This record gives sequence, structure tokens and C-alpha cells, in this order.
Amino acid sequence: MSIAFVFPGQGSQSVGMLTELAAESPLVAATFTEASVVLGYDLWELTQRGPADALNATERTQPAMLAAGIACWRVWLERGGARPTIVTGHSLGEFTALVAAEAIGFEQCLRLVAFRGRAMQDAVPPGTGAMAALLGLDDAAVGAACDAAMQAGGVAEAVNFNSPGQVVIAGDTAAVQRAIEFAKTGGAKRAVLLPVSVPSHSRLMQPAANRLAEELRSVEIRTPQIEFRSAVDGNRYAEPASIRDLLARQLVSPVRWTDAVQGLLASGIGKIYECGPGKVLASLCQRIARGSTTSCASLDTPAAFAAALTTQTD
Repeated sequence: MSIAFVFPGQGSQSVGMLTELAAESPLVAATFTEASVVLGYDLWELTQRGPADALNATERTQPAMLAAGIACWRVWLERGGARPTIVTGHSLGEFTALVAAEAIGFEQCLRLVAFRGRAMQDAVPPGTGAMAALLGLDDAAVGAACDAAMQAGGVAEAVNFNSPGQVVIAGDTAAVQRAIEFAKTGGAKRAVLLPVSVPSHSRLMQPAANRLAEELRSVEIRTPQIEFRSAVDGNRYAEPASIRDLLARQLVSPVRWTDAVQGLLASGIGKIYECGPGKVLASLCQRIARGSTTSCASLDTPAAFAAALTTQTD
């Protein structure tokens, strides 16, 4: 059975993540120790003890999620898990996917995502940017709510198409708040601000994208050893130059997760594993794959690994 691995991004982190897996596999602690040496602070201590505000700081969240995803990936391989046919990720998760595919070295990618986080936070002063989740509206209705909100000025745009009826918007705080009100009037089941201050994937991230493009010039990128697809457009990226361009462009491009998963289904993928903490992507994939024969599961606990490996040998 062909399998795909998907790697989560920001929003899936939590204090205490991977505790159970670390108790069973020394590879988890070893991966975080490796990351801590590169970053200059104890990343495992941060993930296990917090405080949550420190873990949720963008420049700390991104290396933490990268390390968590790679720790799970290493455990999978160590236990004889099959190599996936395709890897992809949600936003930051694309960087993790590229490390798994051996296109970027782990240590180099840690430095890169820490830089990415700082550039994103620097691009928009704290409190001036926002993101919100809109549930129960189709894509056109979300777009209309954003357009209406921008009539009074500011930026509000759809940035994460996570599953049918679940879209995240981002932009200037006031414009996003107006879009929430228009969405509620338009019939949204829920429309709520998210606890973040960086309006990821909106046009407000252009200064960060410019800085990241410059930083990427010095990053060694190789041809992926596993097929890598981007959730920006669903396309396969194999050439180092095109990957370098993608990673900068990604910061100001929507995450089209619904389209990306539908692309996996069309490729005949039989199993999708979310590799990293949480179950956000597995849940989204289940919704998108409803009615198909493709199954979705997360890999972040000993029980989840055992179930996946047992299924693999059945």
C-alpha cells in the first residue's frame, strides 16, 4: 500500500508533547539534544515545561515543531516503518518534509526556521496582525467576507484552506475582526480569532519573505530522495532552485490543504500518516478523504506507532 507522510506546522505544539514517545524511545531526546546544541538553548526543556507563552513564540515554535516531526520520523524508520511514496507538510511542515526527504540537513533547517520565525515576527508589530478560523462557509463566502472587510481599509484574506468549510483568514487585526462579523452575518457556524499575532501567509508577510529569500541563498538544498509536494499548489518539487523559490514564496501564499490532500488521493495513496505531535492534520485528512478508501492516522504516541506498524505487516 502506498503511503504519504504529512508534517504539521504551528498550532500543533503543546507543552508536554511527545512525552510518552520519549519515555519509550531514546531517539526523541537525542533529536532534541541535537537541536538544542544548534539553537543554543534547551529545546526539550522548553517543550516539556514551557511556559506555553515561550513555546508559542514563533521563533521558538518553529524549531520545536521541526525537531518533533523529525524525532517521530526517526522513530518510524528505526522501527522498520516503510518509507512513504510522498511527503508534504502544512506551512512550516514543508520544511520538516524536506528534511525527511534529505533535501535539507536537519541542523541547517533548524537555523533556517528559527530565522524564518524571527523574520515573521519582525514583519508585523505585535498586536497589529491577526488570524481567525471561519467554519461553515464555502470558499467564495469567505472571500466575500474578506472583500467586504477591506472596504474600510486594511488587509483580510483567506490563507489556509484546511478542509471544506474550514478556512483561516489573516491580516490586519481590525480588518480581520470586521471579516469575522461579516462571516457571522453570512451564516458562519463559528468565526473566532486565533491566539496568534503573526498573520501567516498573508501579504503582510512580504518583508519576511524577502528576508527569507536572501537567507535561502546560503542554504544547501539537494534533490529530495522522496517525492515532495507542496501545499501551496499541490505540485511536485524536485529541483533545488525551485524548492528555494517555493520556500520564500510560501510565506505569502495560501496553504491549500484541501487541494493537497485531494492530490494525494488522486495519486492512489492508501494511507496518510501525520508525523508529529497532535492530530490536527489527521483529522483534516479524514474529513477530506471521507468516502474514499484512504485512511488517515497520527504518529505521536507509542500506541499510535504500534498500531501503524502492525497494520503495515498485516
